[in-house]
Amino acid sequence: MQTAIIGYFVYRNLTRDVLALGKLGLWEVIPAIGCSLFSGHFVDLREKKGLMIQCIIGYLLLSAFYTVLSFPGFYNHAGTNLTVHLIYVGVFIGGILRAFLSPSSFALMSMLIPRKEYANATTWSSTAWQAGFVIGPILAGALIGIAGFEISLFSVFVIQIVSLIAIFTIPKQQILKKEKEPVLKSLKQGLRFVFKTQLILAALSLDMFAVLFGGAVALLPVYAIDILKVGDFAYGCLRAAPGVGSIATLFILSFSPLKTKPGLKLLGCIAGFGLVTIVFGISKSFTLSLLMLVLGGMFDAVSVVIRGTILQLKTPDSMRGRVGAVNTMFISSSNELGAAESGLTAKWMGTIPAVVFGGCMTLVVVGITYFAAPMLRMLNLQEDTAAENKT
Repeated sequence: MQTAIIGYFVYRNLTRDVLALGKLGLWEVIPAIGCSLFSGHFVDLREKKGLMIQCIIGYLLLSAFYTVLSFPGFYNHAGTNLTVHLIYVGVFIGGILRAFLSPSSFALMSMLIPRKEYANATTWSSTAWQAGFVIGPILAGALIGIAGFEISLFSVFVIQIVSLIAIFTIPKQQILKKEKEPVLKSLKQGLRFVFKTQLILAALSLDMFAVLFGGAVALLPVYAIDILKVGDFAYGCLRAAPGVGSIATLFILSFSPLKTKPGLKLLGCIAGFGLVTIVFGISKSFTLSLLMLVLGGMFDAVSVVIRGTILQLKTPDSMRGRVGAVNTMFISSSNELGAAESGLTAKWMGTIPAVVFGGCMTLVVVGITYFAAPMLRMLNLQEDTAAENKT
């Protein structure tokens, strides 16, 4: 919800510049990647619930900061340039918080759930996240149209209090990695594990580059205002559409898990993601654009479930923080890198050509991965789960 509001606010009220949207992604990805190099080591040595509480409190303060910036009295007095740069500062801080929140959440989930339930738990966890991804932008568009940016951003602050209360209900968990070691040695072990495990590396790389090149979501303010020429609520619907598709797919997978040839299905769905991105890029119809975004979310959901299951099954307990941090570097940050890539290419070649180019590059990535990672093509999650249960 907050991401949707901030992007729309920066483009509509402050800049009308596609490059500014790209910079929002860039300023978040820099600390997310940089801090992830160290956050995994830190998370493995700390109690996960406490870390998550601290991160959510940080997000609450950040939401209050954004609310102040959104008041017309502030940005009219401070000036557009200063306000935009203060938003970039807030986005940078958010990137730091996420670098610690993501691996903490990844590690905590594995401590609360039996191994045999990892695949199904990943599906339900992803469903919950996608529910927020759907409801948030729709609420954002509706509240912007009804009450303005100030009330919309303050609503984010209120909603985050709910998440803080929920985390408090989880009991503290034991620290599995108690022996301390040099930070650089710990980082090296985590990176070596990921790069030596072909399945993990292939799944992370495939998803990262697909989102990097196929991420048209960052340019939705441009599509809503300048290309499709729709209003605030329609923008919220466009922003929520991928989440609608994801929830539909995740709901199906919750009751009918992927059992046969999940690796090939993963490759096929990411190829489908690239194709619908191309169609969305050239569409001038709101209905067709909405449909393509929904289909994109459906294809992406399959990738989320398979990648999450691979990570949970293949990662030793003592390394979950570090592997979760590497996952943040590869996957979570790819959204922001994709936003930066979209903003830069849109500035250089135009918005529509930039989105079409991204979709084509996603297809190229799928083709390369198909030949470069044979273990992914032969992936069998049922066998891996059975082996883990025996262990």
